[in-house]
Formats: sequence, C-alpha cells, structure tokens
Amino acid sequence: MHRKSIHHTGTAISSFAARLWLALLTALLLAPLAGLRAADQPAEPAQADAITEDLTLNYHLMHPGGASLPGDPNAAFYLDGNYHLHYILAHPWNGKGSFSFVHVTSPDMLHWTWQPTKLQPSFTGHGMFSGTGFMTKEGKPAAIYHGQGSGKNQIAIAKDRHLSAWEKPYPVDARNADGTAAQIKHWDPDCFLIGDTYYAISGGEKVPLLKSKDLKTWTHVGDFLRHDLPDVAYGEDISCPNFFPLGNKWMLLCISHPLGCRYYLGDWDAKGEQFVPQTHGRMNWRRENQSLFGRRSWRVDFFAPESLLTPDGRRVMWAWLATLGQSDGKMDKRTIQSLPRELSLADDGTLRIKPLRELETLRHDPVTLSDVTISEPTKDVLHNAAPAGTKIATLDGDAIELRITIARAQAERKLFGFTLFADGKGGGLTILFRPETGTLRLGATEAPFALADLPKNADVELRIFIDKYLVEVFANDRQAMLAEYADHRGKTDLNAFSVGAPLKLQQVEIWKLKPTNQGFREARKNRNWEPVTK
Repeated sequence: MHRKSIHHTGTAISSFAARLWLALLTALLLAPLAGLRAADQPAEPAQADAITEDLTLNYHLMHPGGASLPGDPNAAFYLDGNYHLHYILAHPWNGKGSFSFVHVTSPDMLHWTWQPTKLQPSFTGHGMFSGTGFMTKEGKPAAIYHGQGSGKNQIAIAKDRHLSAWEKPYPVDARNADGTAAQIKHWDPDCFLIGDTYYAISGGEKVPLLKSKDLKTWTHVGDFLRHDLPDVAYGEDISCPNFFPLGNKWMLLCISHPLGCRYYLGDWDAKGEQFVPQTHGRMNWRRENQSLFGRRSWRVDFFAPESLLTPDGRRVMWAWLATLGQSDGKMDKRTIQSLPRELSLADDGTLRIKPLRELETLRHDPVTLSDVTISEPTKDVLHNAAPAGTKIATLDGDAIELRITIARAQAERKLFGFTLFADGKGGGLTILFRPETGTLRLGATEAPFALADLPKNADVELRIFIDKYLVEVFANDRQAMLAEYADHRGKTDLNAFSVGAPLKLQQVEIWKLKPTNQGFREARKNRNWEPVTK
C-alpha cells in the first residue's frame, strides 16, 4: 500500500511505523468489513460513501469511489501515445483488508479514464504496497512493489503495452556475493536500469542497493547513499523512492514518513555503485495546526510521489495529498492527486518546479488587467487576519488559473499579498510574501521563498490554480504549495493588500479552465475499477 507507509518486511522493520499504520488501516478497513454478509460478500457501497458533486473536482485526479486512502500514485508509464498511472486502493478481500493498484490512462495527464483493475490480490495472491514502474531491457513495462504479507518486494511484468494483462509476480530474492540470503528490509522499492545492469533499492533509514542482469538473480551491493546530508534528521526514512537522471545530476525523489515529500540531487558513482547526494530539499510544508514532533500526528499534505518521463523529455511527478484539509493527526479519505508538476534543473543546479504545460490547453475566456495599484496600504503589521485589501477581480467560476506579475522594484522589501475567496473583512485564503522571514505563506502554511534568491532583474510571478476548494500556487518555478479552503462557496472576490507602502501589480491574467473530469464521472457510474473482494 503505502509503498510508503506500511512497512511489512520479512526481516527487521520499524515497529513503530508498522503499529501506526496498522492502527490507521484498522480504522479505515473495519468500516467496510462490518457490513459483510454471512457469505463474506461485501454489501454494496453506501451512497453516502460516494464523492458528492460538491466534492468533485474539475481538473485534479481523484478516486471516483468512497473512502479510499491510502492513495499513493504508483507505476507510471508513457506507452504508445498514452500515459498510465496506478494508485493504491484499500478494500476488503477474503474477509480481511487488502490493497490493489487502480489503473488510469490519459492522452495528456489531465483527462483520465479508469481501466479494469488488474494488479489486485485475487491475481497476485497478496496486497499491493507501493513501488514504481520501469521498462525492461526488452522494452516491456514492469512494476516493482512490496507484496503485502509476502515479506518480500515483488516484480510483475506486463504482457502487453496496454497493461491489460500481467505475468504472475515473483519475489526479489536478495543474495550476498557468497550466495547467502541478504538481511535487508523489504518495503517501498524502486528499480532502475544503468547501462545493462538493473539496480533496485528498498526503503528505510539505511537504504540497501541490489543489482541484477536479468531481474531474477539479485546481489546485495551495499548502502545506496554514500552519506546523508545535514538537514536530514536522524529517524527520517527514505520511502517511496524514485531515482532518475535530471539534467546533469541524479535525483532521488522520496518521502520521510514524519515530514513528507523531499528530494536529493547528486551524482551516481558508477565505479563505487553508490549515489553521492550533494543537496537536499523539501516539497511538503507544515501547517500551523500540525504537529512539530513525532509521527503520531501526520503532517504530510504532499506525500508519496511518483514520476515518469514524457516523450519530449520532461520529468513529471504527482503526489498524494494525504492530509489535505484535515486537522492534526488525520488523513484525507478522498484520494486526491496533486497537479502534475514538471521538474528540471536550472543552470545553477537548483530545482525548478512548473505546473504541467498541458494545463494551458484548458484555458478559455481570458481577462488581462494591467498596472493595478494598491494605493492605500495598511499601516499596521498583520495580526489575526489579513487586511481587507482592495478588490482587484471577480473570479467567475470554480476552475480558474491566475498569473500575477509584480515588477522586482515593486516587490522589494514589501510585505504584501492576495486573498482568494475574500469576504472583504480579511477572511479568505491568503497568499502572503514575507520579506522579514524569506517565506511565502499560503493559508496556514509557510515555505521558503526569498526575493534575494531570484536573479537580480527577475520579476515576481505567481501562478495560482483554483479547483473549487483546492488551490495550488507556483512561485517563479522555484516553490510550489497547496491548500484546501472549505468555505469557498459563493466567494468570488480576489483582493490584494500591501503593508506600509503602496504596491503596483504589473499584470493580472485570469483564465477559466475547462473541466477534465469526464472519465471520473463515468467511472463513478460504471465502477469498472472495483477489485474482486473474495
């Protein structure tokens, strides 16, 4: 399941993490199991379990059924003109809880169609915990994942490029050089091909590296990481790993369970067969009502990443929005994936994060405002709410993209921001630039973003995506954040404010976005994705 989240292994394991996930899944799975009839046939899903129209998003990928966590994206491919993605679904099987990989396809990573679920316990003999997709030397799609209850990571190879049938999975049998069984932890694996050698890693605080020439015979090489980095705390595991070249570096995209999505950039030492990390960064940011310490309370809005390479060479990632809109310690049962993000390296070697360019094909009814001036700044520092600000636009609809450009000279040293869903009294979802802390704030979340880090003549550019209650913000392709705002209905005003000095917005561009949820609506009716339950 959580490739990332549950660590069932045949050897040593984090007992705390296992107990934590057991408690979570028990709460999730007992509800559907409580309705079993005498013949162990699950009752039909209750209508109340379905995603209501009010919760149905316009252009984000979300599960069409009821309670569905965990929602880790998995095994992503581009094959013959179509994108394929899987995500984990918890469900009853043979009177117990288990997990399947739901399969969706798309021509553009936006319009998704649900396919019959093939990777499920009735076929594999075990539940599906997280892993990744990769291509064999022979050009066949394959998935590596952890088999729930099997004690091993598993490999399954597709029989066709539609992923409509798979060969029976088999375990990764890790051996030492002398042929003895390697004592490694089995969970959250990744597999990648360098030259003519397959390498596989398995999750944990100390990540083991295996190698193989044929995907059958695996030899334990040693530690995957040459060393860890100073801003990674002891106790942070590397789970949901996805290792790939990016520009002239290698990137390890992963999570730690306490702190969510993160990444390393560095070099692959081909002779030493090790990853040498040079920098580390985070993609998940704590909200004010989330815990500071420990794993008992989840703080992982951006979690369990997966990525693929497009035919034109872009690296695109998704992440499960695990605790979106939930209070401390809870996880969201809706299974919503983030917007696809394009990852690249700038000339200075730092990471760039852009919204998927195909999103621009959804735009219609453009509106452009130029030289918008906030001439009456507030004189007080901010207290419990944002200033009422100045209304600059009405956002008609619930699927919107904004691009706001502020000239560099206008943004220097200014505490300023914008309020979505503004009520004219300081209420709404606030986006705030904080020069005194070098951060960008979205709602109750703050992330690093300092004007001083931009090139000297670079303007500030915000891209904001509104999908009903879900908002994603991209700042200068250097930072990305997201938030849920439940009280969005009927609130269409976009306000702007500045503290201490006037502010001029160079340009505000507004587009409505066409919905891409036709496949979601069809899958909600036909439920062709439902796995076998006995």
